[in-house]
Amino acid sequence: MTKRLKGFVSLVLLGALLAGCGSSGSNGGEASAPAGSSDSASAEGGESVSLSIWHNYSGDDLRAQTVRRLISEFQEEHPEVLLDSQPIPTDSYRQRIQTVAAARELPDVFLSYSGSFTDEFQKAGLIQPITELLDGNQEWTDGFLPGAYDIFTYDGEVYSVPVAMSATSFLFYNKELFEQNGLAVPKTWDELLAAIEAFKAKGVTPIAMGNQAPWVAQSTMFGVMADRLTGTEWFMNAKDGSGASFTDPVFVEALGYFKQLSDAGAFQEGANSLDNTQAEQYFIQGNAAMIMNGAWSISNWAASASEEALQKVGVAVFPTLPNGKGEANTITGGPGGGFVLNAEAEGRKRELAMELIYKLSSAEAQKAVAESNSMVMYDVDIDASKVTPLFNDAFGLVKTLSFSPVYDLYLSAAGGEAVNNGLQELMLGGDPAAVAEKIQAAQAGSAQ
Repeated sequence: MTKRLKGFVSLVLLGALLAGCGSSGSNGGEASAPAGSSDSASAEGGESVSLSIWHNYSGDDLRAQTVRRLISEFQEEHPEVLLDSQPIPTDSYRQRIQTVAAARELPDVFLSYSGSFTDEFQKAGLIQPITELLDGNQEWTDGFLPGAYDIFTYDGEVYSVPVAMSATSFLFYNKELFEQNGLAVPKTWDELLAAIEAFKAKGVTPIAMGNQAPWVAQSTMFGVMADRLTGTEWFMNAKDGSGASFTDPVFVEALGYFKQLSDAGAFQEGANSLDNTQAEQYFIQGNAAMIMNGAWSISNWAASASEEALQKVGVAVFPTLPNGKGEANTITGGPGGGFVLNAEAEGRKRELAMELIYKLSSAEAQKAVAESNSMVMYDVDIDASKVTPLFNDAFGLVKTLSFSPVYDLYLSAAGGEAVNNGLQELMLGGDPAAVAEKIQAAQAGSAQ
């Protein structure tokens, strides 16, 4: 085993131990065979090929239903394939993939998040390029938005293409509650604090938050807050340890702003004990005035909320912060996750795996995902009758914005975990300077 792979295996094993292996819950899959099951098996009517795919499209939202339908279509088109499809809940997906990676038992095809998550698999030699897929389908390749798969490109080879646009920090607000209380959507920090006090006085939760899986606060709120204050260049330097540190006063100040929100009673009681889906439902049912969340919420609500409830939802961006060095018109995100190919797939298994990846990311697939009220990094003509007005509003808004980094897509696994846990700590009364020290130590330690 190479030194690089040993380091990656040690990292993911440690992460699995810290998170508690075996606590990920049901994966919803129909097959129980190991991800790396044998290449082929004899079956009546000829030789069959075993193929495994793992993904996090396990919910009832329209996007998840669309992706699972595409996988089912692939199975129908290839009766010779013994397909082991494992839909795993988002909150436990990262841990499950890291655990099987440590044992070199990755599925043949699996969804990988863009950024540092895919970086580690590529550096460890656990995945292989799909460049030939793009070279052989030029019309499809030309349909991606500029820079869509740059983040999946290493040394000129493409390892995946995004099946979604990652837009993680929309400010959704209840138009009716704002109108009833004579409030405008906050555009500055002071206006946000004033709105929080006004809604608290009326017994309305100002901002719904479900941070049981601690990525939520970081991905949906803190990343864009911090970028407003520090600017993107500072973050990129800090994560590389190049002329900036997470103990710098400007970052401690950003953590302090987040703590200020919590201390002001912005979130509902027990926010660290609620999951993100519960927070989404809490908001859409009219119990909270605002929620910071990603584009996935639009797909979730399109599948579960009434038309009346959806009509009450508006969409904006997080307010500006005083003396901030970052841009005001940004949202955290960029190219979303994509399907990658196990480095050990070869022969007929590899051919079929490539077909499956194409099936899930083709122009037709991108259009289907977009029309499930989910944003994509692809030039598609959307049938307006198939999406909600909220989707159109959000998609129109995001086209006017710039992207800033989602922290855990760029930080090391240890650094991202330190941020996530640190935000939970701040919500329980923790000290920003102490949290900053932990984040810096985790990120610097992982670079050694």
